Amino acid sequence: MNYWKRMAAAWAAGLMLIPAACAEGTVTERMKHMTLREKVGQLFVIRPDALEGRFGPAELEDNSITGTTVVTDEMRAVYAQYPCGGFALFRKNILSPSQLTRLTESLHAIGGGVVPLLAIDEEGGRVARIANHPTSFGVEKFEPMGKIAAAGDAQRAYQVGSVIGAYLKAYGIDVDFAPVADVNTNPRNPVIGDRAFGDDPVLAAQMVRQVVQGLRDSGTAGCLKHFPGHGDTATDTHTGYAETLKTWDQIRDCEMVPFRAGMEAGAELIMTAHIAAPNVTGSDEPATMSRVLLTEKLRGEMGYQGLIITDALSMGAITQKFSSSQACIQCILAGADLLLMPYDYYEAFDGVVQAVQDGVIPESRIDESLRRVLEFKQRHGGAEGL
Repeated sequence: MNYWKRMAAAWAAGLMLIPAACAEGTVTERMKHMTLREKVGQLFVIRPDALEGRFGPAELEDNSITGTTVVTDEMRAVYAQYPCGGFALFRKNILSPSQLTRLTESLHAIGGGVVPLLAIDEEGGRVARIANHPTSFGVEKFEPMGKIAAAGDAQRAYQVGSVIGAYLKAYGIDVDFAPVADVNTNPRNPVIGDRAFGDDPVLAAQMVRQVVQGLRDSGTAGCLKHFPGHGDTATDTHTGYAETLKTWDQIRDCEMVPFRAGMEAGAELIMTAHIAAPNVTGSDEPATMSRVLLTEKLRGEMGYQGLIITDALSMGAITQKFSSSQACIQCILAGADLLLMPYDYYEAFDGVVQAVQDGVIPESRIDESLRRVLEFKQRHGGAEGL
């Protein structure tokens, strides 16, 4: 949604936009006037379908069911009570180019507060919600990233980012959940495979750097995934427990090489994996809930200052062991900024609000992530993003 359309939508909603100023000052002013529920909401990225009463949690995960394709008054009313920081779009939300454009414009304008981010998985290869859609969008389809790396074609990797970033921006999508920065060192890995740039961390780093730069040059934010590296696992976190038995030294010298390259290229989001790393953390907790990995290693040792977003909290590795509220509370305490698609959004939202009211989560911890989210939105949307 372009600047003038956002301005018109905000004016129609009665929203007085904050004048452009330095990012810190504008964000601070916005935060002063936010309720606890508004603050907590900014930490969630959900499916738009979650705002519709006709979908239960299990139906949200069923890709055979047509999802939300238009924004309704009912959704706007629910959003007023359960606001969120962004929406993740899937193929089930997409019918045609014109419909997608209308949907993204409506989602950006759904409330009178902070403009939601819109995100999608558009990696290229087999994971591309738009390029692989049965309705032709007339965009370039890319081969799997493993093939691009095998050819040693860094320019092709840059093209992946720049082309995908350009058409996502044209359709009003702000964030691409890509590139995959995993090093696929385990041939039995059932979920990463050729989505990654192979098993050579140095080559993968070169390719990740180029994709991130291509996305940035097109005006779209990329997201490195899946920290601390899902490539050495033998099971799939979509269905249950997965682990890496590497030490941190081993992870730092292999898995972190592409992540470090992506960070240096300016990646502003990193997605966590739900894998356990017992030889790093001393437990079987998923990385998504590990303060050791998120706060001590990623932020402390590696110096990462961008947004940390969880992988989908509706995945089996999480839901088999935690309720939606428990999962989100643990992720926030570990250091995550954005909570992606909890299985039950309403339980998760209310649970986090209650945890703040009960002192389990300090409000200062919410504010810490909230500031990162709002500063990101201001960088990418200007004052109208706030």
